[in-house]
Amino acid sequence: MKKVLFATTALVASAGIASAQGVALTGSAEMGIVGGDGIETQFWHDIDVRFTLSGETDNGLTFGATIDLDEVGDDAGCLGIGATGGNAFLPPRLGGACVEEHSVFLSGNFGTITMGDTDGAFDWALQELDIIADIADANTTHAGFNGNSGLDGAYDGQVARYEYSFGDFAFAVSAELDDTGIGDPVFGIGGRYSGDLGGITLGVGVGYQTAGSMTAVDTIGPLFGDYDIVGLSLDAQFDNGIRAVLNYSALDAPAGWTGYNDHIGLGVFYSMDALSLGVNYGVYSSDFAGTADSEGVGLAANYDLGGGAVVQFGYSTGKTDDGTFTGTQTGSVDIFSLGIAMSF
Repeated sequence: MKKVLFATTALVASAGIASAQGVALTGSAEMGIVGGDGIETQFWHDIDVRFTLSGETDNGLTFGATIDLDEVGDDAGCLGIGATGGNAFLPPRLGGACVEEHSVFLSGNFGTITMGDTDGAFDWALQELDIIADIADANTTHAGFNGNSGLDGAYDGQVARYEYSFGDFAFAVSAELDDTGIGDPVFGIGGRYSGDLGGITLGVGVGYQTAGSMTAVDTIGPLFGDYDIVGLSLDAQFDNGIRAVLNYSALDAPAGWTGYNDHIGLGVFYSMDALSLGVNYGVYSSDFAGTADSEGVGLAANYDLGGGAVVQFGYSTGKTDDGTFTGTQTGSVDIFSLGIAMSF
């Protein structure tokens, strides 16, 4: 009897191993200090665990999913889009809600379909400026930074995107639905190109999103109407380790909109051996009289220790065009971070 039980147990165990062959576990951790104006210097630590699931059908289709364990359950009280603090137009996931980081995909010769917490076609097409990181995102926490999210997160943050690539070109379309049935869907389309021009790798991205009728939170309160946003991104990587990124986006909002309408972002980065440096600058401008421009700059430096450990430093500051400083999500006009990021 004992031999039979042992054999059965071994068989079950081997089946479990086989079923887990498409499961990859990765993680990251951070430790250090953060501080700045209005922020008491304090310790900082963060831990993230990510599962990546993958499989393949008999006819060659691939499928999978990703999930961050530290984000599960964080979508309670998801809010809509809106201008907050005068620092951005239509920032997604207002107040930190709708940040569940999990998505599912299906891929084949037809392209790839992704659904969940994923970029819409607008964000997918444009290159962001947070290329060099720091432990608390200090270098991107300023009044002029824009993550190119466009209208993503207008509703529950669940986006469906289809993408297809051919040679140096790729395009995508996306949609986000209002589960209440009140607002019109957010539709997006984007295209990008990446090619080697002899010593320079050039990337170009173009994106567009539209919502026929939806409610956004303006500085004067909810504002219902049509929203459209278009964006352009240029990315040049040189063989000498220098990289430059230029972004531009423009929002067309309903009459009475008092938030920002245009944004320009510029980033310059340099990498050599274990050292990486970066600076990013951004400015918002508004078509509404009386709304001051908002701008900011961020700095970041990384030194790779090897084995998955990186020393990271970040700093940013921002202000309005009348010389007064604007607030950030942390309530600080200047913020810095210094520590070690680890990947496993």
